[in-house]
Amino acid sequence: MGLDIGTTKIVAIIGKENEYGKIEVMGMGRSKSLGVHRGVVNNITQTISSIQQAVEQAEADSGLKIASVVVGIAGQHIRSLQHSDYITRSNSEAVIDNADLDRLCNQVYKLVMLPGEEIIHVLPQEYKVDGQAEIKEPKGMYGGRLEANFHVVVGQVSSIKNIGRCIKSSGLELDTITLEPLASADAVLSQEEKEAGVALIDIGGGTTDLAIFKDGIIRHTSVIPFGGNVITEDIKEGCSIIEKQAELLKIKFGSAWPGENKDNEIVSIPGLRGREPKEITLKNLSKIIHARVVEVIEQVYVEIKNYGHEEQKKKLIAGIVLTGGGSQLKHLKQLVEYITGMDTRIGYPNEHLAGDSDEEIASPLYATAVGLLMNSLESKAKDRTMARMNDQPQEKELVEEEVGAKRQRPGTVESPRVSILDKWSEKLKNFLDNAE
Repeated sequence: MGLDIGTTKIVAIIGKENEYGKIEVMGMGRSKSLGVHRGVVNNITQTISSIQQAVEQAEADSGLKIASVVVGIAGQHIRSLQHSDYITRSNSEAVIDNADLDRLCNQVYKLVMLPGEEIIHVLPQEYKVDGQAEIKEPKGMYGGRLEANFHVVVGQVSSIKNIGRCIKSSGLELDTITLEPLASADAVLSQEEKEAGVALIDIGGGTTDLAIFKDGIIRHTSVIPFGGNVITEDIKEGCSIIEKQAELLKIKFGSAWPGENKDNEIVSIPGLRGREPKEITLKNLSKIIHARVVEVIEQVYVEIKNYGHEEQKKKLIAGIVLTGGGSQLKHLKQLVEYITGMDTRIGYPNEHLAGDSDEEIASPLYATAVGLLMNSLESKAKDRTMARMNDQPQEKELVEEEVGAKRQRPGTVESPRVSILDKWSEKLKNFLDNAE
């Protein structure tokens, strides 16, 4: 199960992989998110009841009971940095194996962060072996010095713990925590786009997440603390109406391009309790929306420029992919193309879904949830492989040799490549168990 804890909605999706490697969605539940503000939990009790509601709905829909879950994290506290690190291998006559790569990654986890911050992801970019640069997969090569550039994603410890707390109190096990833009990218981007260079913009209710890929590798991530909710807020203020009406106006009649509406197009909104109805021109409505959307896109474009899009070598040939609930705003694609001058398309998470999936799930609204479900299936497959290894004694010895320098607890075997994220979530699980 993938669980997307968003600012406006909480979505739980249960699925399995079919024989063609596509994802078959078996159950889905969604509930209004009440305790989350700009991607960060600010009311634990309300969040727990919203999670339970979504999970129960998904379980009832699929007829299954779920024990563990993969959760997404976003919020304005997320930041990313570039870091280079190296290790010197004791025996340069032996080939580089998974144990060396793990040692190098684990070294990055020991970086000293600001107080109250913790590393969420360490994503290797390119490796260097004995000074030979631009190596994507150093495994199996000879060399004494192994170094790499890393993209390190950092978040606030308290926010991560609060999410863990909500999951635990909802009666679920936390499998792993994944950065939401990475999950959305898994769901809507093709490998060709990641190779050519692409910026994924996931416009949610409370935040706009950005992930930039080039040469198939994640290059830049960022979370901007604005989303669809600020547009609703502006409509509410600008037209002096209540939030529910503002949200409906935005969805039904909203457009990011004011020139599209004629001056005489008017919407009448019922007044509150016996008051006169209000009349709002669609031109004014789209002017309000346009002003805010331009601000959000410009902030995202600054991040794209920070990555270095204007350098020839770092050019994003595949342009921009918009996803998330906010990407459904009319004429948004045209506005983004106009501001950035980059090719733009709307990203639907249907590439990895089985053909007979419900049309609703293939909406950009559910991109993050589908991506988290994909991560969940991946980590389950990894667990199964590890379990098989534990059952086979010959492989067991091989693994122990390969892990080599790693000290092992008696009676357990580490797989040659336990993902760093798994180790990290293990730590988090232990922490939460002790906290109770």
